[in-house]
Amino acid sequence: MSFETYLVAAFAVIITGISKSGFAGGLGILGVPLVALTVSPQAAAVLLLPILIGIDLLSVWRYRNAWKARMIFALLPGALTGILLGMISFSEINPDVLRVSIGFMALGFVTNYFWRDTAAQSSEAKAGWIAVFIASAVSGFAGFIAHAGGPPIKGTLLRLQLDKTAFVGTNAFFFFALNMAKGVGYATLGLFSVSSLASSASLAPFLFVGVWLGFKLHNRIPQATFVRLAYGLLGLAGINLLFVGFASLWIGRV
Repeated sequence: MSFETYLVAAFAVIITGISKSGFAGGLGILGVPLVALTVSPQAAAVLLLPILIGIDLLSVWRYRNAWKARMIFALLPGALTGILLGMISFSEINPDVLRVSIGFMALGFVTNYFWRDTAAQSSEAKAGWIAVFIASAVSGFAGFIAHAGGPPIKGTLLRLQLDKTAFVGTNAFFFFALNMAKGVGYATLGLFSVSSLASSASLAPFLFVGVWLGFKLHNRIPQATFVRLAYGLLGLAGINLLFVGFASLWIGRV
């Protein structure tokens, strides 16, 4: 790993740690696109996966008493299906098309929040298992290909109007399980190496810095502000995915 890649990856890890441990994602989706500025998207995904698992593990411990088991079990079947599809198509799928699709989905969740009143959102929180399965399958697939699985799950959980700590805790438990399953998939495909794991380990100090800052910020932000901020971060993630995806597709055509 070059020094330039290391610096970019360190910055990405701090942002991801703050975002995932304090706000259940959002800006964390910037990780792979940032690192992919210096290496291939696939190499960036392999480099960051052990870091994501470390962040999730710390978050699971921190929020161990504040997660919704029923929601986790509802999300896992679709997520595992998505991971299997991701394993099959890892080397074939265009990650930029995937980024654009997830970007539109993220902005759809944000638009729904700002355009509909509270009563409408409450009724939608009772969405059927088909909608939950589709969202989690998209998350598993996008997460395996490009660690871009956050928006579908974050949008689904935000519509449930959970307490901020339950929201982050449920998200943490889900993505810990998801990323562990992704790790098995990456290993099965032979994507890990001694060199890649050593590079991931060298970024561990920045993981702890980001998670510590995320925990601190989570405790200081009121519930109403947290919800608005979470939707704002989701919107930024969607815009980032659209920008990176469309820019890469355009460059590929030139």
